[in-house]
Amino acid sequence: MADDREKAHSAWRSAERIKVLSDRLIGVGPFGIGLDGVLAWVPIASTVYSVGAGGLLMMHGASAGASLGTLTRMAAYIAFDSAASAIPVVSWTVDMLFPGHLLAAKALQKDIEARHGPSQLSASWYRGAKLKPKAKKDSRIRV
Repeated sequence: MADDREKAHSAWRSAERIKVLSDRLIGVGPFGIGLDGVLAWVPIASTVYSVGAGGLLMMHGASAGASLGTLTRMAAYIAFDSAASAIPVVSWTVDMLFPGHLLAAKALQKDIEARHGPSQLSASWYRGAKLKPKAKKDSRIRV
């Protein structure tokens, strides 16, 4: 059972990486852009990346034992995102505004958390640790 839990949480972390890389490398409020949006301007690379990242998410979902409903929802998000990548002008808009990989990754993460509890890795791990500012040394001599 612990092995299943660790495998599921490993899939959760992989989904987080794909989500960030694909749709949230640069975020401005609720909007973000990642490789999926940037590669939309390179026709073949966009489709290859979209299908590859989507396939990787599906593989992680299957290995984590995600429910059929979750896998179906993930496949729908990825199929729409990948199909739109094949159409030149449409792909620019869809890849910038429709975060298919992000939605698929969130669906997988929600499924994993429902069955195995929350991951030990916070969702903001990629933004770096918030470090406490160092205390300034007081150069005054105290008596």
